[in-house]
Amino acid sequence: MTDSPENSPIFEKIYRGYLAQISGIDLKSVAERLGVDICNDEAIIPFFEKPYRISGKGVFDSSGLRPSHSACVVLFRYLLLCPEEEPCGRELVAFRDFKDAAPFVEGFSNTSEHEIEKNFTGKLSDLEKACIISGGKAFDADFSYDLSMWFNPLPKIPVIMLFNDEYEVFRSKCVLLFEKSAEKYLDMECLAIIGMRLAGHLIKNRE
Repeated sequence: MTDSPENSPIFEKIYRGYLAQISGIDLKSVAERLGVDICNDEAIIPFFEKPYRISGKGVFDSSGLRPSHSACVVLFRYLLLCPEEEPCGRELVAFRDFKDAAPFVEGFSNTSEHEIEKNFTGKLSDLEKACIISGGKAFDADFSYDLSMWFNPLPKIPVIMLFNDEYEVFRSKCVLLFEKSAEKYLDMECLAIIGMRLAGHLIKNRE
C-alpha cells in the first residue's frame, strides 16, 4: 500500500526537522511576543479557535492527536518566524499585494476566494451563518459589499472576508484581505493555507 500524503516519509522528515528547530528557540519569549499562552513548556496556540499544543515534542490538538500536515507547518512557521518587535502595517491588503505572493496568487484564489464564490453564490444568508459558526464577526468598514466579516485564524493575523452576491450581469465576488503586517509573521505559503482553511471551514459549516 502506498503512503498517503499525510503519512509519507517526506512529510515526516519535514515534521521532524521543524521539531528540531522548535527545540532550539526560546519558546516562552516567542509566546509572549505573539500573545499566546505557555503551559508545561508548550505554546498553546488557537488556530481557527481550536487550541493546539506545540513544543519540541510535537504538535497536538485537544484530543492529543497530531493535526494535518498543513496545520503543523503553519503553527511551526508561526513560532519560528515571530518578529523580534511588533511590526508596523495595519492597513488591509489583498494577498496578491504582498511582496513575495506572485508564485502563490493563482493557487490562493482557486482554493479560497473562488471556492467561497462557487459554494455560496445565491446563498448569502447561508454564507453569513457559516461565517458566524466559523467564528466570524461582522466587520464595520467602508466597503460596498453585501457581506463583510472579520476572522482571527491566529493571534495578530486577522483576515477580512468581503463578499458580493451575483446580481443581474455581475458575477459573485469574494475578496480576502490581510493586514500588511501578516507578512512579518508568516510566509506566503502559510498565508495561502490560512485562506484555504478558511474556505474549508465555511463550506463545512454551511447549512
